[in-house]
Parts: sequence; structure tokens; C-alpha cells
Amino acid sequence: MTESTILAISLFFHLLATAVWIGGLIITTILIWPEARRTLAGNPALYGFLKRVRLRFTPYSNLSLVVLIVTGMFQMALNENYEGFLDLSNQWSVVIFVKHIAIVGMVICGAVLQYAVFPALERVSILLERQKGDVAEWERLRRREVRLTWVNVLLGVAVLGFSAWAGSL
Repeated sequence: MTESTILAISLFFHLLATAVWIGGLIITTILIWPEARRTLAGNPALYGFLKRVRLRFTPYSNLSLVVLIVTGMFQMALNENYEGFLDLSNQWSVVIFVKHIAIVGMVICGAVLQYAVFPALERVSILLERQKGDVAEWERLRRREVRLTWVNVLLGVAVLGFSAWAGSL
């Protein structure tokens, strides 16, 4: 297999993982959540529905992140503009560096959501079902979820912008 064939396969999987991770995040945030809230307003099934959507998306999102890291490192190493780790001697390297900062931000937001906010929301929801929970706590966690998700979406859009910018150089 030639280097160009391997690069083409890597680019394909990189783009597919990008579409799944960032596209899924955007579709969920902009289309699914608002319509679900509008349709199920005041219905306890709303949180259950959103939880099921999140649980279905999370494995795809995590797998996409792994694919992006592996294929991205391969592609970066093959790029003629790549001068070495943390070498910011050309515009392409600076743009890629800033893109990676945005990706790290996305990973941090995703980890906080996945390992802190979602489990806390789940606990409070169970307590609320048993008439022992605090509605104010649930609302606070829900606002945090929405805020972090929108930060993640904005960072995802920035990643796409930096990718386009780097590709034009």
C-alpha cells in the first residue's frame, strides 16, 4: 500500500470521525434538545428521552475522539508544514496548535459532562422521582449541562474553522 493510499484512508476516517463527533454534537444541541423540550415540556419523560439520546451518542463520540487522535497524528506527521512537536515557526503550525487547544477544551468539557454533570443529574433525578430531591439543584445542574454543551459546540465549530484555515495554507 502506498503512502498516498494510507493517507487517503486516514483522511476518510478522520473526516468520518469529525462528522460523527462534531456533527452529532451540533445536531443534538441545535435540533434534538430544543424540539424534545418543546414537545415534552412539563413531562418527566423529557429527561429520560434526553438521557437515552446521550447514552447512545457517548460511545460513538468517544470512539470518534480516539480515531481523530490516531489519524490526526498520522496526518500531521506527513504534512510538509510540520516542523516538529511545539515548533511554531510557520503559520500552519500556529493554526494547528490553536486548533489542538480548542480540541483539548472540547475533551475537557466532554469529560466534565460525562463524568461529573451527567451522573449528578441522574442522582438528583432519581431523588426527585422519590420526592426527596432538590428541584433547584436539578435546575443548576441542567443549566451547567446546557452551558458546557454550548461551549463544546462553539469549540467544535472553531476546530472546523481552524481545520479549514490550516488546509488553505
